[in-house]
Amino acid sequence: MKNSIISFTCQLIVLTAISQSGLSNFKQQIKPGAYRTDKYLPLLKNKRVGIFANHTATIGNTHLVDTLQKLGVNIVIAFAPEHGFRGNADAGEDIKNDKDASTGIPVISLYGKKSHPSKEDLKDVDVLIFDIQDVGTRYYTYISSLQEFMEVALENNKPLIILDRPNPNGFFVDGPVLDTAYKSFVGKQPVPIVYGMTICEYATMIAGENWLSVKANEIYSNFNFKEKQSHLMVVPCENYTHLSKYVLPIKPSPNLPDMSSIYWYASTCFFEGTNLSEGRGTEHPFAIFGSPSLPNTLYSFIPTSREGAKDPKLKDQICFGWNLTGNNETILKQIDHKVQIQWIIKAYQQYPNKEDFFLKPSTIKPTAYYFNKLAGNSDLMEQIKAGVSEAEIRKSWEPKLKVFKAIRKKYLLYPDFE
Repeated sequence: MKNSIISFTCQLIVLTAISQSGLSNFKQQIKPGAYRTDKYLPLLKNKRVGIFANHTATIGNTHLVDTLQKLGVNIVIAFAPEHGFRGNADAGEDIKNDKDASTGIPVISLYGKKSHPSKEDLKDVDVLIFDIQDVGTRYYTYISSLQEFMEVALENNKPLIILDRPNPNGFFVDGPVLDTAYKSFVGKQPVPIVYGMTICEYATMIAGENWLSVKANEIYSNFNFKEKQSHLMVVPCENYTHLSKYVLPIKPSPNLPDMSSIYWYASTCFFEGTNLSEGRGTEHPFAIFGSPSLPNTLYSFIPTSREGAKDPKLKDQICFGWNLTGNNETILKQIDHKVQIQWIIKAYQQYPNKEDFFLKPSTIKPTAYYFNKLAGNSDLMEQIKAGVSEAEIRKSWEPKLKVFKAIRKKYLLYPDFE
């Protein structure tokens, strides 16, 4: 009964119905939720609006904030995630509060010392909007930002409108499911590395499964049907399905500059938890990776200081490793709907001093290793060290993947890939 109620709720919080003939729309132009202004502008009339967005929140070539202001929407405050409101800050860099140069709107950073709005930030806000392009991987921090934004909205009785965008990696599900003992900002929920959901589908899942804060869960659970509909509203995309291979029109962050990086990110972000370069400081982060310690017969590159990677790992050192760049079709065939752990296995096998392969934290607790936070458990590290085969590692993921897939199905807003 509970599952049917959750499913029914998810259906009703969608502001407009999704055509069940989605497959026939596959070749039609995909339109993100932000484009569907007729669905949410009436909700903003005569309201004071707060918006959580970055440079990817656009309608055509125009930022959503600029469009809304021209349409008479009163935006009183903006919130910025990792990389900042205009998307040009380094990964992990603290973002300071500022005013948006184009609009003069106060911008509050929600990355660094502060990860969610305060009650004071929201005192003059009537309704909130969230619009950020995700890439569909658990350790891409925008879904953690989304969760904290949802919690604050519920806890402060502020209606939240989430504008959906297509997931460029939304056509498969794979990877180890996070053990919540390893919860961090690069992974808050028991989902696999690639979870095959859009930002709105993910939002409805974490609300429906009671995965928010204790207080937010209690508030949302006690809402009646109409209250749930008015406090968490989603505007879906048009013509999107989970068979879509959506090419992003704007790079989502400085170190995901093209589809090569976006497609390989789920498989090679593991290198952030090692002493190898994950390719920051090159033209193709996450599609290029290696180390000075690997055989010099491999592909060579030098990480250098550049926008979004001012001080990359192994800066100005000659590294040897792999270059996986190529055209989209070739890369998709290589990925083959899987998190390709072969690269982290190969790198470990060829690394001469295996004791130094994984970054070591100040404490040797398994939960302290950054690699384990990325993987979502300590199993993968131990399996790699023990020489467990790729096939056996994948087999160990299957039970939890099966459970997650059943949960995921309840919250899909679009036709699935299976």
